[in-house]
Amino acid sequence: MSISPFFQELRTAYQAELDDLNSDSEGHYILDKRLAEKRQELEFLLQMMDLSPEMVAVVLHQAFEFHEPELMDHFITLDADDLLSWDTLSEGVRIAPWAQPIVDKILAEPVGAWFMSVAAALEYMHGTPMRRSTGAADADEDLENVERGDQAESDEEREAREREEAGNAWMVEQGFDSKE
Repeated sequence: MSISPFFQELRTAYQAELDDLNSDSEGHYILDKRLAEKRQELEFLLQMMDLSPEMVAVVLHQAFEFHEPELMDHFITLDADDLLSWDTLSEGVRIAPWAQPIVDKILAEPVGAWFMSVAAALEYMHGTPMRRSTGAADADEDLENVERGDQAESDEEREAREREEAGNAWMVEQGFDSKE
């Protein structure tokens, strides 16, 4: 399976966002507490859905149950311009009851349906080992990926850092203290 560049970039940024929320400066686990705080800030975060979806998607961490993994596997191969609608994607997704009020608020926003599709994909990628078929073409592709691995990794890290810096700059513009 091949993840589109759009979702590869967002996947890295989403994981970094969750990692950021996971522990405090002393290394204590505080993810649940920070996610609860984020969910309380939903009204503010809604403004960021199209600019930094990975920063907002964390409010839906562990809110999805995927009944049609084949649909999700296909969805994460699509480019940003070709994404399936939330109506189509939601047929294979169950929303946790605690998250339904959050989802309703999100879907009331102009980009809410797009965001829900992206958030579901981010959570799917986070919680699912990325499967691949075992054909010869895949083996050749895997070898090429290993050979390019260092460059791809540094590109992903650079893109994630740039997205985080842009998100941090936006937060500062909104009156919040810098994360650095």
